[in-house]
Amino acid sequence: MSVMLLACPDEQDAAQRLADALALPLALYQQHRFPDQELKLTLPFSRELPAQLVLYRSLDNPNDKLIELLLIARHARALGIKKIWLVAPYLAYMRQDIAFNAGEIVSQKIIGQFLAELFDGVITVDPHLHRINHLNEAIVSGEAIALSGAPRLAELIAKECRQPLLMGPDAESEQWVALAGAQIGCEYAVCTKVRSGDKQVQIKLPDISVSGKNVVLMDDVASSGHTLAEAAKLLVSAGAASVDVAVTHALFAGDALALIKQAGVNRVWSTDCIAHPSNAISMAPALAQALRPLL
Repeated sequence: MSVMLLACPDEQDAAQRLADALALPLALYQQHRFPDQELKLTLPFSRELPAQLVLYRSLDNPNDKLIELLLIARHARALGIKKIWLVAPYLAYMRQDIAFNAGEIVSQKIIGQFLAELFDGVITVDPHLHRINHLNEAIVSGEAIALSGAPRLAELIAKECRQPLLMGPDAESEQWVALAGAQIGCEYAVCTKVRSGDKQVQIKLPDISVSGKNVVLMDDVASSGHTLAEAAKLLVSAGAASVDVAVTHALFAGDALALIKQAGVNRVWSTDCIAHPSNAISMAPALAQALRPLL
């Protein structure tokens, strides 16, 4: 066996789609949690070890998962596995890339170095990068590949919406709406956002008419839902015929999905980077295309 794809049972469906796209066998590792919350992991290795291991682990709810990565990668190296690749469709701890106040820890650099030491390469989707342009500025050794969910979401939007207007809720989202708009040949625009806290945001619509238009709000991640909800309220008030949401990463913490729906959003679509009922499109084809040359 030359290459094995390894995943946790809670991500079996998405991992299986990637395994099928690559024509690789999928194996699942087992977890046990002791009363003191320590983890015991059991890998499905027989006497015949793979030469290369692809670990699929999306890093939403990341704290325990980072320990999993450490244990699996170190154990696999000790067994003699030559190459270990991480497919982390959602990559945590990337937003803190600078210290704004004395004593703040810049997690992006630390987690980036942590992953670089464990893996020969990391493949992710739409990492939350602010002040750097490329993932290899955070993961400074090995392969560091950042894909985008926008093209896959654009395909879905083109099928589901007639003459859509793509709308980014803030300046950071312009890269995704511009990419999707160019792919399917539709208009796009971007709102202005001022954030005063994790759940306090003020949104201003761009200076265009949205009256009677089918608007799709696009972003890389939906977390608290407040940014998307505020934008949706303004769009509904401005006369939009419909407001849908398409995001790469469906975090939807707490009541975020309900908040978005209450704001007037009709449909919510996401990729399967994070397992969620809103998943409508698989990233397996894009992940497989990026991973195949490495194997």
